[in-house]
Amino acid sequence: MSDLQEEGRHAINSPMSPASADIYPEDTLLEENEERTMIDPTSKDDPKFKELVKVLIDWINDVLVEERIIVKQLEEDLYDGQVLQKLLEKLAGCKLNVAEVTQSEVGQKQKLQTVLEAVHGLLRPHGWVLQWTVDSIHGKNLVAILHLLVSLAMHFRAPIRLPEHVSVQVVVVRKREGLHSSHVTEELTTTTEMMMGRFERDAFDTLFDHAPDKLSVVKKSLITFVNKHLNKLNLEVTELETQFADGVYLVLLMGLLEDYFVPLHNFYLTPDSFDQKVHNVAFAFELMLDGGLRTPKAHPEDVVNLDLKSTLRVLYNLFTKYKDLE
Repeated sequence: MSDLQEEGRHAINSPMSPASADIYPEDTLLEENEERTMIDPTSKDDPKFKELVKVLIDWINDVLVEERIIVKQLEEDLYDGQVLQKLLEKLAGCKLNVAEVTQSEVGQKQKLQTVLEAVHGLLRPHGWVLQWTVDSIHGKNLVAILHLLVSLAMHFRAPIRLPEHVSVQVVVVRKREGLHSSHVTEELTTTTEMMMGRFERDAFDTLFDHAPDKLSVVKKSLITFVNKHLNKLNLEVTELETQFADGVYLVLLMGLLEDYFVPLHNFYLTPDSFDQKVHNVAFAFELMLDGGLRTPKAHPEDVVNLDLKSTLRVLYNLFTKYKDLE
């Protein structure tokens, strides 16, 4: 598990004792039956929470320095989708088809919808848990915004160090029959946990750490399995970590295993860049999910970076389902 993944696990994931909810007077000016959610002041004042917010703001500003965009407050600067659009375009190297400036609430939400759909398209195939909505981001829900930013930072392997053991408590205030009531819930405790759960130690960690002599046996079995199918296209694999790194063989293998033709416009047959290779591996992961397989315990970037353990995990996932396929 990489340092960033380990930090991500702890970044927003450690219980604290419930704090009394000191509700500010201006926050209790609610209409009848209205409900409002806010971060408990105790959490906001916690040094680690402040550090998490600062690290994310500094990261966004570093990414967008050429755009001359300066973020000072996450809730106020990200809610309308403008900065999120620029951030995603810069990180993913894409261009979103959205209006540059939108003043109306409807226009802002439409932009947010487009931006978040693009984010979901990147994160969902890899099993990331999505803890935000258009309404929560546009409503300046800082917890939802933090969920989103931490997910993006982890997905794109941001060169930042997230503080450990950050906990956020949320106060939910309601007005019923003229009376206010409130209760405290703990947020930011499951998203990273669920996202990272699939990276917990497994049999391959044990194999690499304690039984490296058996590694060649596993590799031989997997090579025999993949060649049984790839040979139908006159392809042959001898090195797992290198020949699957560009994602082409993975995509073709999925088509062979599921007995369908994968249209060539869906992937790069001769990828010549890191991003194209990542696209291919991520697309293969989508095909696996469509075929009913478990989410691979690897990032596409790991496979592209010739990480043997990640490649073995992906192929073993296929082997366990299709090993008896004639």
